[in-house]
Amino acid sequence: MLTLDKARIIIAEALKTGATNGCKPLTVAVLDAGGALLALERSDGSSRMRPDIAMGKANGAIALGMGSRAIWKRAEEQPYFIQSMNALAKGVLVPVPGGVLVRGPGNAILGAVGITGDTSDNDEICAVAGIEAAGFTADGG
Repeated sequence: MLTLDKARIIIAEALKTGATNGCKPLTVAVLDAGGALLALERSDGSSRMRPDIAMGKANGAIALGMGSRAIWKRAEEQPYFIQSMNALAKGVLVPVPGGVLVRGPGNAILGAVGITGDTSDNDEICAVAGIEAAGFTADGG
């Protein structure tokens, strides 16, 4: 189960990975399987919109059942589909890498992590590190 304690482990490891890799200030959001926010932290120097972006990456992954890298690829192939999904989601779907599903036993979706602040690829690397540190499987798409 994705608990607050596990969310804190995810965030701590994601931020540590970002610092180790020289990333710009990161914002990390952890959502449960229903898309509710469990925890969010912003590094010092993180800009104002970063919480919304991080939650949008994670929300898109939860809403569509795929990591945001897969959503990004689908947006390239079918932009009208993803635009329509974003409209249905009331504009909170951010279709770029950095939204990673948290999977548990039986490949069940337990939640998602959204990270923003550096390149989308680096954001995803930090999310994966946090998820794995908490003992879960990461699915970036």
